[in-house]
Amino acid sequence: MNRLLVVVIAALLAAPVASSSLAGDASGSLTIAGNGPEFGMIERLARTFEKANPRAYIDILWDENSKPVELVRTGKADVVVTGRDEPEFAATQIGWDGIAVMVNLSNNTKDVTAQQVADIFTGKIKMWSELGGPDTRILIIDRPRNRNIRDTFEHELGIVGKIPDSAKVIGSDDKLIKTVAGTLPPLSPVTYVSLGTALEAVNSGVAVRLLPIDKVEPEEPPVKDGRYKLRRPIQLVAKKNNDNPVLKAFIAFALSNEGQTIIDSETYTPLGQKK
Repeated sequence: MNRLLVVVIAALLAAPVASSSLAGDASGSLTIAGNGPEFGMIERLARTFEKANPRAYIDILWDENSKPVELVRTGKADVVVTGRDEPEFAATQIGWDGIAVMVNLSNNTKDVTAQQVADIFTGKIKMWSELGGPDTRILIIDRPRNRNIRDTFEHELGIVGKIPDSAKVIGSDDKLIKTVAGTLPPLSPVTYVSLGTALEAVNSGVAVRLLPIDKVEPEEPPVKDGRYKLRRPIQLVAKKNNDNPVLKAFIAFALSNEGQTIIDSETYTPLGQKK
């Protein structure tokens, strides 16, 4: 055999086998709970993580009517996906989600200020014509009280507990968007929804539009740098004494370049790529 070929083969056999930066040896199970629009993103993160860690198993408990934090508190789940801080728990932020203010496509209101959004959802502004829009009455569509998007929306606008009980409440994002698209004058609906979900609807040609706030368009770059103020952190929240190795490995993966790329591709805003 050619001496050079022998040397090359020997070098190849001695060299370490290249492996994906995702590969790991995490072993055990992890239960993730949630009730928001992040299910698709979490599902993809979990299954990608499992492929890289064959001895790890992730179960996802997702119910839009549940209170996920209670599942962690009672030990039925290891970690919850939420946008709200829980003082007794440890939180790790893995991304951002903008909160879009959505109206029917026929609503020609150009833009609104954050204060005007607050006044709309507290009932102080009742007609779109007060904002330079159509001469139609505002129909407020609220979200269920157990959703963290509602908590963030109220806190960011300073209207906690001030949305009127007369507001229509819709939990399902699909039903919400269909209602906004299908409601015609003399009522003109307004609601708030995850930016990723809202942009998917707009890009799919659904008859809705998103209002700029304080002259800033609801898009990923201004959500990431904070110019678009209506945003909520996407956090993984767990008990402070949870030493589950799969939990630690999953959080590290979510913060890795690969994890952040998945978050970005699922229409959420990543924290930024690591150097």
